[in-house]
Amino acid sequence: MNTTTRAFTALLAVLALAFAVAACGSSSSSGSDTTTGTSSTDTGAPTPAADTTMIKKDPANAGKTLTIGSKNFAEQFILGEIYSQALEAAGFTVKKQLDLGSEQIALKALKAGNVDAYPEYTGTALTSFYRVKTQDVPADPAQSFDLLKSDAAKDNITAMPQTPFQDTFVVTSTQATAKKYGNPTTISELAAKAGSKTTLSGFPECRQRTDCLLGLNSKYNWKPKFVSSQGKYADLEAKQAEFTMGFGTDGEQLLKKYVHYADDKKLFPPYYVSLLTRNDAVPKLGAGGQKVIQDVQKPLTEKVMAELNSRVSIDKKKPEDVAADYLKAAHFIK
Repeated sequence: MNTTTRAFTALLAVLALAFAVAACGSSSSSGSDTTTGTSSTDTGAPTPAADTTMIKKDPANAGKTLTIGSKNFAEQFILGEIYSQALEAAGFTVKKQLDLGSEQIALKALKAGNVDAYPEYTGTALTSFYRVKTQDVPADPAQSFDLLKSDAAKDNITAMPQTPFQDTFVVTSTQATAKKYGNPTTISELAAKAGSKTTLSGFPECRQRTDCLLGLNSKYNWKPKFVSSQGKYADLEAKQAEFTMGFGTDGEQLLKKYVHYADDKKLFPPYYVSLLTRNDAVPKLGAGGQKVIQDVQKPLTEKVMAELNSRVSIDKKKPEDVAADYLKAAHFIK
């Protein structure tokens, strides 16, 4: 089976699982869902039933132009394409700027009106934009989202409802490196066994973020040599670093060759996705456009998002094609 067929088959499988979970899951407000608190992958995520409504082109949206942005990595490209293609199907004219750069650059573009909206992670926005100390970010996803909505409103930004999935940081290594240090399972054990003589790679901003390297330094007393890089798993394979700051929905996390370590001291806050939208763009979206955004997010569990990411990072498909396959498989577009 070639990679394209494998990935599409896997996508259908995980979407079917998402639909099944929605059909039998409860709407309980306990747990850790984006809005209700339930687990997005295991217990009743707010995913659509199998009769998902096809997006209909609304004549009222004719002549309305929206510019959708994203940051500069695979998951962001895919999300940007999903929102863009869904809104196009609803009749909007959509312009795309899907490689803005870091979160600070993306926020600057949003505030300046260069983009109308872009997807951002709640924990990232709170700690990086609004200077909330990592330990002060509410662990409850609904509470952290409420805080983000309040802070974003001061910048004339509307935080759209969150996705069912979050993409948290995951300290990752190869199986061989884990064995070298006695197969630790938590970051605490890793810090004790690997100490400061090891190396950790991460995106450049990680060095200055309290929810990244600074937090690992202070909360875990782990001070590895930091390697600034966007390579992540490539860094591990090239032995440029023994550990890397991966993400929970990276496609590579589906591979058995890598090991990740539990955040036993709860350093990392919630990282659900909200489409941050300029207030002056909200009337253009209207109720219909906002519903489209919420609907296309609903099947996005961690497993679904990881599968989509794997199609870009492992199968080397284009993000726009992956997004289109997702929207078709979930019956949003033909």
